[in-house]
Formats: sequence, structure tokens, C-alpha cells
Amino acid sequence: MSNESSFDISSTIDLQEVDNAVQHSMKEIGQRFDFKGTACRIVRDEMGLILHADDTFKLKAVVELLESKLVRRKVSLKALVYEAPEPAAKGAIRQRVTLQQGISSEKAREIVKAIRGLGRRVQAQIQGDQVRVSAKSKDELQAVIQGLREHDFGIDLQFGNYR
Repeated sequence: MSNESSFDISSTIDLQEVDNAVQHSMKEIGQRFDFKGTACRIVRDEMGLILHADDTFKLKAVVELLESKLVRRKVSLKALVYEAPEPAAKGAIRQRVTLQQGISSEKAREIVKAIRGLGRRVQAQIQGDQVRVSAKSKDELQAVIQGLREHDFGIDLQFGNYR
């Protein structure tokens, strides 16, 4: 057995919590006075979410409502990538929101570069859509985690599989 310790850096979201937030948002859209008689709705598909609204004002209200439900369910808003709103049928507006799962290869290289910039005696490897960091000392790994938490990569990072 080796005496090296390691942990994995990943970026995932709980899709069940996203589904719950969408369901609660739809329930509130059905009950709120300012959404009565509108065609506002949120649909989840395999790629992400599709927001439908009558106009830009209602679309903004749907986005704020959805974000509040996601935050309440501890889903990071950094995992949402908003595309530009586009016109839909009958003068409505549609906006796609992509749910970002995993770490892209560009972000992984940026994370590895930041780890090297910390000046710690650790090794970082890109493994698919996550990054594994290993070192002989657990204190080094703790310092790397702390350093990465202070840096903003534009995505939500989780540190797991710590051993």
C-alpha cells in the first residue's frame, strides 16, 4: 500500500434536486397572481432546462423564481449556462439553460495550472471530467483545497474521494 494521499476535484449537480426545484417553480407559477393567464413554464430535458414566457419581463421573473428554488435546494448557480432568449410561437420568448456537468478540458488545465502556481509538492492529473490531486502529505492536500476555494474558476467545484 502506498503512502500517498489523494482527492478528486469534480463539478456535478444533483439532477433530482434540479427536478424538485423545477416542480416547485411550476407550482408557484400556477399560484402566483402575476403569472395568472400566462404561458410561462419550465421544461427539463436531457440537455438542461427550457424557460417559456410571454415577454422579457415575465422571463426575468421566471429566471429569478427558478434561481431562488435552486439556491434553496443547494444547487450552485454556476452550473447554469444561459443562452440568448429567442422568439417562440405566438409572440412568446424561449430561453435554453444548459446544466453544466463535469469539468471541461480547458477548465481542467486551468485548475492544474492554478495548483502548480500554489507552489505545493503535489501532483495533479486530468482524468476525464475530473482532476485527481495526490501528495505524500495530507497537509499539502488541505492547502491545495484551501487555495482552490479562494480562486474562482467560474464553475462549482466539489472535493471528494479524499483518502
